[in-house]
Amino acid sequence: MSRIVVFGAGGRAGVKVVAEAAGRGHEVTAVVRNPAAHRELGGDQEHGAGQGLGGDQKSGRVKVVAGDVTDAGSVAEVAAGHDVAVQAAARLDVPSEEFYGAASRALVDGLARAGVSRLVALGIGSVLEVSPGVRLMDTPGFPAQARAFSLGHVAQLEVLEGSALDWVVIAPPPVFLDGEASGTGRYRFGDGRVPEVAAGEPVFSYADLAVALVDEADRPGHHRVQVAVSY
Repeated sequence: MSRIVVFGAGGRAGVKVVAEAAGRGHEVTAVVRNPAAHRELGGDQEHGAGQGLGGDQKSGRVKVVAGDVTDAGSVAEVAAGHDVAVQAAARLDVPSEEFYGAASRALVDGLARAGVSRLVALGIGSVLEVSPGVRLMDTPGFPAQARAFSLGHVAQLEVLEGSALDWVVIAPPPVFLDGEASGTGRYRFGDGRVPEVAAGEPVFSYADLAVALVDEADRPGHHRVQVAVSY
């Protein structure tokens, strides 16, 4: 059993990561800005969701705490005593480059202070390449607003690449993910390219994204690299 700290635990991906990790029996610290707004995470009670697909289905413990992923001191405080961190936080009310740059710098500093060397971060498919050296976000006609948001994830990568952390950034397909589908436990890792999608393949789900993220927290298989994940 590991101790996992999840930043952005109240978001669409974060909620699924917390449930997946707790369902495998891990102790999970769910970091949100306002714990009172996230009763669904289980508070400091036994987590009974049992949604984990990769473990023995035992219930873990979830502790919900207030924290700021853009503040290194806050990161260090909530991450102390944990084995691995998952970064799934996002802000839409702050410019993307500003938020992800600040969050990445705070994670690099704060996790080092806390003695946590492993970081599993959620990426975005638009930063993956469609041809050598050409990211999807840089192709003609790519929406300007989506490109502006993608630049935050580029900033995240640049900060992590300059750090001493053992990190991996996992980027789902560049589509709106299915937030309602149950997890199947089926996924595959690719490389830094946009994955090919077979005809008739269902839309990738947040539940299976969570399985991939927690698998990398459980059994690190990728180091200091961005990888695609898909069916």
